[in-house]
Amino acid sequence: MSRVSEFFRRLRGQPRRQGGTGMPTVRYATSPLLASRTPPWRVKFLIGAIGLGFAVLIGRAAWIQIIHNDFYLQQGANRYERRVELPANRGRITDRHGELLASSVPSPSLWAIPKDMVASPAELLALGKLLDMKPQELKKRLASNPNFVWLRRQVPDDVARQVAELKVKGVYELHESKRQYPEGEATAHIVGFTNIEDQGQEGIELAYQKQLAGRDGARHVIKDRLGRVVEAVGDLVPAEDGQPVRLSIDAKIQFYAYQRIRDAVLQHKAKAGSVVVLDAVTGEVLALANVPSYTPDDRRNLTGAQLRNRALTDTFEPGSTMKPLIVSIALETKRVTPNTMIPTTGGRLTIDGSTITDSHAHGDLTVSEVIQKSSNVGTARMALMMQPQEMWNMFTAVGLGQKPQIGFPGVVTGRLRPYKSWRRIEQVTMSYGYGLSASLFQLAHAYTIFASDGELIPISLLKRETEAQPDDGAARRSTMAGDARPTLAFKTAFRPGQDAATDGPAQVAGHEPEQLRGTRVISPETARTVRKMLQLVTGPGGTAPKAQTQGYSVGGKTGTAHKQEGKGYAGNKYRAWFVGIAPISKPRIVVAVMVDEPGNGVYFGGDVAAPVFSQVVQQTLTRLGVMPDQQIEPKIISTQPAEQESF
Repeated sequence: MSRVSEFFRRLRGQPRRQGGTGMPTVRYATSPLLASRTPPWRVKFLIGAIGLGFAVLIGRAAWIQIIHNDFYLQQGANRYERRVELPANRGRITDRHGELLASSVPSPSLWAIPKDMVASPAELLALGKLLDMKPQELKKRLASNPNFVWLRRQVPDDVARQVAELKVKGVYELHESKRQYPEGEATAHIVGFTNIEDQGQEGIELAYQKQLAGRDGARHVIKDRLGRVVEAVGDLVPAEDGQPVRLSIDAKIQFYAYQRIRDAVLQHKAKAGSVVVLDAVTGEVLALANVPSYTPDDRRNLTGAQLRNRALTDTFEPGSTMKPLIVSIALETKRVTPNTMIPTTGGRLTIDGSTITDSHAHGDLTVSEVIQKSSNVGTARMALMMQPQEMWNMFTAVGLGQKPQIGFPGVVTGRLRPYKSWRRIEQVTMSYGYGLSASLFQLAHAYTIFASDGELIPISLLKRETEAQPDDGAARRSTMAGDARPTLAFKTAFRPGQDAATDGPAQVAGHEPEQLRGTRVISPETARTVRKMLQLVTGPGGTAPKAQTQGYSVGGKTGTAHKQEGKGYAGNKYRAWFVGIAPISKPRIVVAVMVDEPGNGVYFGGDVAAPVFSQVVQQTLTRLGVMPDQQIEPKIISTQPAEQESF
């Protein structure tokens, strides 16, 4: 009981009894600290501070959970919700008959999570061999990011299968869209290609990227911690597939043209070559081929020389192909007739100290013979009858010095200086194609005025429709026969009775395509007269008998020129070309051929480019179903000597 009594004594403040431990007794009630009274304001302050703290916490909780909870809800959703993109299918590119030129197919791509990978050195070595990667390259790639790396995108199916058989932990496969080009190098410069992200890089793939790409869709899903989809949440935004693009190109004519120009480049050991085939009735581009080319599916070690669409991007002085335009002015203004005699003064003419020469002396020539023999002097004399503005007006009217409006990347303008700055000698040299420049495509387009009775026909790389009157030339969406999806195409007019599902403008069952209205440049009479002169070029005594085609009348103009090099001209480098029309009796196509730097000693346009023209015309008119308008024995084509042209 002593301990209990001692406890109560302490509570009463009584001193502790001496003895026992010998410790002094302390009276706690007499402590100065306990004896002082606490001020009332301090108590109130403490209570208020505690209350304010609780109010702040309650307010903050209300702000986070009730008032401004969007951010935190989103952050929470980010931990388990994912936005999954639904890629759109890229639109197909087809030729005028629906033949595939470009389409998308699923292709496996391999990726890895390096931090999760478990692989022996032997497995890594085998993986590297399958991916065509050196061991150090593979290790470097895996070390670049511990969470995700691409191993190889768009690999062949057999490679993906062999990688899967290795069963390397941390290596995965997904399917992406890969572009395929069935026609390969024959259509490469027209169709172009896409990059690994399916974005257009060249050609039609680039020009119509927006229409072909479509619009990706999306959906929201809930994933578990392993990345597996548990369920879908939220609204689904469906993908909008890209539009198909239907070109005016005929795949078979394109292949013929590519083969012929490729063979000519090889035969003449040339640097390059191009062919353009235009439908002179509808203005559609039926073929546009270039050599060298490339395979769009395999672009390793690709060079700029292979990529260039030379028919559209390369310009050159057009040479003698300008002479029919000068004759057209002279005929149109009644200064000459086809039989007007032009003195050539022994094949030499001096103007302002500069001498113009022909390949050899011809004596006096009729206007028709000036074209047939390709006389520089005869053409110069006609040019001197004109004002510079007249020539400039003609050149611009047929599209020279202007960018072709075909919606294709990389097309060039060429060079045509204002007529006010021309000197007299420059006016003369321009009459036979020196001092200005143009592309092969521009020349082909210019010659449509002779094929279409004086009108410059609008050109299209998209197939024109067969259902309405011509529009302003702008592309639009429409539904094509046999294709439920909208197809990018142009509108034009055809005679009633032609089936839209037929092979376009070919003469089928008595129906022919109706002439597309163009811009009037010369009168129909002048156009027909010049056509007859162009036919003389391919006959006996002309510069291009090798342009003759069995069964069809043809006409055109050769061109040969020294290549520009620096500020002058290379003495042993030439460019040869031929631009012509067939059949002459009722023109259906315009074909332009160019061979760059033939290197086996033969370089005249009549010997190098004209035979390609002949072969392409033969195959194209047969393909279009055009009836032959004459009989020509093959031996006549091969035995007629060519008149040496002036250049």
